[in-house]
Amino acid sequence: MVNQIHPDRLAEMIDSNEPFTLIDTRPEDSYEGWRIHGAENVPFGPGDEFADADLEHIAAAGDGEPIVAICGKGLTSTPFSFELEQHGYDDVSVVKGGMKDWSKIYEVVPLETEPDDLIVHQRQRRAKGCLGYVVGSKRAASAVVVDPTRQTDQFKIVAEEAGLTIEHVLDTHVHADHISGGPKLAAELDVPYHLGAKASGRDVEYDYEPLADGETIQLGDIGIETLHTPGHTTEMVNYLVDGEALLTGDTLFVESVGRTELQFGDDEAANGAELLYDAIHETILELPDETHILPGHVSVTADNRYEVGSPGDPIGARLGDLRDDLALLGLDEDEFVARLVETAPDKPPNYERVIEINTGTEPPEDESEATDLELGPNNCAA
Repeated sequence: MVNQIHPDRLAEMIDSNEPFTLIDTRPEDSYEGWRIHGAENVPFGPGDEFADADLEHIAAAGDGEPIVAICGKGLTSTPFSFELEQHGYDDVSVVKGGMKDWSKIYEVVPLETEPDDLIVHQRQRRAKGCLGYVVGSKRAASAVVVDPTRQTDQFKIVAEEAGLTIEHVLDTHVHADHISGGPKLAAELDVPYHLGAKASGRDVEYDYEPLADGETIQLGDIGIETLHTPGHTTEMVNYLVDGEALLTGDTLFVESVGRTELQFGDDEAANGAELLYDAIHETILELPDETHILPGHVSVTADNRYEVGSPGDPIGARLGDLRDDLALLGLDEDEFVARLVETAPDKPPNYERVIEINTGTEPPEDESEATDLELGPNNCAA
């Protein structure tokens, strides 16, 4: 009998090194573009039957272990698994919802903070590397959410379990790799939604309250200061939490810096890189070495591994360590600009459509389109 398992269970099996063989039945090009680490590819479409080579591949890959099958949306992996049963395999499972539902798996990571009153939870979207935050004050029992993704319940649950009431929702910028949950979450909770003041130049049609450079949101004794840090986008802001942690969005990552051509275009990417250099050197690197850098993303490889750290571990770094270890921060301006312009990676798929959605100019047609637009890892780092 073929079992059905939830993607959460698959994540648990991977993280605990449970013995099993994962087989991805999607077409080869889909598999090569984005897959789960360790998955074997055996393409299988509607009406297909196993060829001898397929059976040999499965036997060699499986080596007697339980088999878990996954596809794009759970449609082809099920007949694939029934076909396996017909060939004598008796321990076969199918991942419910396939890679579509795998892309919605989250981990919540409580972060250590110095002030007793401060609470910071990092919400990691495992398959894409998106990092959102719930930042709150214990004494005031209030919180803000920064860079929430489309699965807004994930952030409500974190706040509720921490005993916090969400009073503001903030985005660091108009995202290009995933659909923001900011406007939706703010509307659901009837609280203000914020972007940086320069978002007025991005034709954002959502209702939002602009935050100017230096403006502070107060949660009891915890201050969250807005710092204008253009480069990745013109309206990008970072949020300095109680002078201790800096939520950097796509300005500065643990492993890189933000790319600059998604808004500026290839012809103007150098201008964006110059703005980014200034923002990093004149704003971020002016902060104390002990400042904890908490980025908006971690880069994810094609086989779904974090470039730094692991899912469920905190993704962040001391600014002093990044100053010493991240080579990009040691370049002069001309070298920095040249590096960003000349070595830009492939653009995120569908990024222009995602920007349309995140400015409110053209909402997604339906849930299916929104899901399809977000498949695959983020690609926001230079």
